[in-house]
Amino acid sequence: MRGLGDPRGRDADIVLLGPTPTTRSRPVDDHSLARLLATLAGDLLLEVRRERTDLAGAELGREGDRRAHAMLVSALREHRPDDAVRSEEGEAALDGHRSGRLWIVDPLDGTREYGDRERGDWAVHVALSERGKLLAGAVAVPATGRTFATDEAALAPAPPRPRPRVVVSRSHRPPLVDALAEVVDVDLVPMGSAGVKAVAVLTGAADAYVHAGGQYEWDSAAPVAVSAAAGAHTSRIDGSELVYGNPSPSIPDLLICRPELRDTLLTALAAARS
Repeated sequence: MRGLGDPRGRDADIVLLGPTPTTRSRPVDDHSLARLLATLAGDLLLEVRRERTDLAGAELGREGDRRAHAMLVSALREHRPDDAVRSEEGEAALDGHRSGRLWIVDPLDGTREYGDRERGDWAVHVALSERGKLLAGAVAVPATGRTFATDEAALAPAPPRPRPRVVVSRSHRPPLVDALAEVVDVDLVPMGSAGVKAVAVLTGAADAYVHAGGQYEWDSAAPVAVSAAAGAHTSRIDGSELVYGNPSPSIPDLLICRPELRDTLLTALAAARS
């Protein structure tokens, strides 16, 4: 049994009984629930990695995805029964839910990296949206033992460096990022999970995360929620607002960056696309 008073949690009134949270006295707020569920799913994924020594690569990734998805959906059905859930591993209908709120989860972001036991650049995403806006979210990075959530997000100072560091997809590198590097002097750094890339911006390990060429709401909702809460700039690559809970879950492109780089990068991205 563990409370949310540990270093990754906030609310000691929440205790764990098996795989799901319960409350002693008061309702769990959305930020705390997102944090707890992302952390729990990450712990479960580490356990699957330890226990399933018979699996590797894509098979290990599928098993981790399946187990984490089942845990997250079960917990949300119990603790937010009026809300809808959209998950990479299976979408619920968006209509017919009383609250009008939508939880957007990626039980395992970076499945390929998770299947490689030497890598730690994978994450768990849990976010909540309503009427297109993100209300709460958390990104757990289990390999580091840290969960980043909207209730205490912070943007660390970036260390001095000769040029901005832009993190990009390791396995699905879009041509746009190479075109960007021809327009503005940046270092492109390949990395796994979208959540890990966003966290790199928050911790100062990188200055921006750029993606184009196709993503889904579960890829970016939690990273965007946490980044925006920390004070980072978040938008589509043309500067337009990111909207969640659409009939189609597709969100083709994304920019997360330090606020002082917003204008430079948006101008460079426009030039790179022309």
